[in-house]
Amino acid sequence: MIIKINPEDNVAVAIDPLNAGDKVSVDGKEITLTSDVPSGHKFLLCDLNSGDNVIKYGYPIGHLKEDCKAGDFISHEQIKTNLSGVLDYTYDDAESRKSAEQWDADNSAVERLDTFRGFRRRNGDVGIRNELWIIPTVGCVNGVCNQLRDRLSAEIHSQDNPQGDAIRIVSFPHNYGCSQLSEDHENTRKVLRNMVLHPNAGAVLVVGLGCENNQPEQFMDMLGDYDHERIRLMVTQKVEGDEIEEGLRILRELYGIMSKDRREDIPLSELRVGLKCGGSDGFSGITANPLLGVFSDYIVRQGGTTVLTEVPEMFGAETILMNRCRTRRLFDHTVKMVNDFKEYFLSHGEPVGENPSPGNKAGGISTLEEKALGCTQKCGKSPVCGVLEYGERLKDKGLNLLSAPGNDLVASTALAASGCHIVLFTTGRGTPFGTFVPTMKVSTNSRLANTKPTWIDFNAGTLVEGSTMADVAEAFRRKVIAVASGELTWNERKNYQEIAIFKNGVTL
Repeated sequence: MIIKINPEDNVAVAIDPLNAGDKVSVDGKEITLTSDVPSGHKFLLCDLNSGDNVIKYGYPIGHLKEDCKAGDFISHEQIKTNLSGVLDYTYDDAESRKSAEQWDADNSAVERLDTFRGFRRRNGDVGIRNELWIIPTVGCVNGVCNQLRDRLSAEIHSQDNPQGDAIRIVSFPHNYGCSQLSEDHENTRKVLRNMVLHPNAGAVLVVGLGCENNQPEQFMDMLGDYDHERIRLMVTQKVEGDEIEEGLRILRELYGIMSKDRREDIPLSELRVGLKCGGSDGFSGITANPLLGVFSDYIVRQGGTTVLTEVPEMFGAETILMNRCRTRRLFDHTVKMVNDFKEYFLSHGEPVGENPSPGNKAGGISTLEEKALGCTQKCGKSPVCGVLEYGERLKDKGLNLLSAPGNDLVASTALAASGCHIVLFTTGRGTPFGTFVPTMKVSTNSRLANTKPTWIDFNAGTLVEGSTMADVAEAFRRKVIAVASGELTWNERKNYQEIAIFKNGVTL
């Protein structure tokens, strides 16, 4: 079985492995394969010369480095990126307005207003979890935080809240908070601040050392008007005696307060969803990413919020997003976000097109453009309503773009820190990790879902096995609402919850 994704494409993708000599029919034309084509990989539909563009998803994904014939297997060895440096972009007001008006016309009537079961916080915000978090201001107290987590977890074991969710105790060690300068230091402070204020935490104990650059009292001032009953600070150098016992005393108080919290019906318009992919393969842009795009549009129609990040994985598809910006201001912010990341690459002597990992290439992705055109499908077709700097918190509903790199844990942490309640993470190769909010893994192929059932929360691979998008999207909608209402993802069941903070500069 094969698929030609877009009528303009000059390649097709093998759904099942193909062998040299196999004959396939595409658009009424019979093509004989000149070599084996693994599942998820592509082959040419016509003769092309060296320098000619390879078209997939209707856009160029690079150019050939050599003459190739119809039926030839095309991998990263035959194709080279078209990406170079920073580009100038032109705002098309008419195109942007047309795109937004078409979206508004097509989505004026919402089929139903859905709800999930969440926790309404004192400040009016909503969480989908009620966890007790222990957050260090600096890496020096990581061990203290982990001990507190283990001691309290053992203490409350078998004492789950009989009328609500079992309260999970989670600590978040990291390497930063000291010996950092300027932007790196502020990035650390912003991400940690956003974690402390995140509504998925029913209560938080901030643990400081006392002599770090990220001074604990100044950090607490950075929180603004916070809930002093549920967010506490312990500075270990100021504790007279055993800091573990003092920490446990505070945590027991916090646990007692939050154990009374109960879920209630919350409109889906208050759900904030992060969109991420990692360990991608040739099916990512055919199954799981388009599924997330359908779901993203559904959430936006409900009045909710979705966030797309991984700026380097927009390179080659960025104009698609720029043309969907509702205003000139958003367009300018998107251009700056993209070009700033290209400058970041170039300032370190790295080419802007060097991104697909060995796993990506083995899965059928040859260039960054190919990856980007599949990656950006996660955000559907809705207009761009907000653009965020790294460490900035969400303020606009609808589809947002967030500045962060493609690294899985750094980007997922950034999504959660922006205020997302959950990260939807598509993968064709598989990964067990999770960040500090539920990280729901969506497989691009059934083989992965079957071989790693304790990694994968939902299988989108059935989309190339006869299932319709409508049926799969409805099952996915129910699954996400269940997770938002308390069903644990596999990363939560395995206690795989970590953070990673973006670092660019000098460490003292």
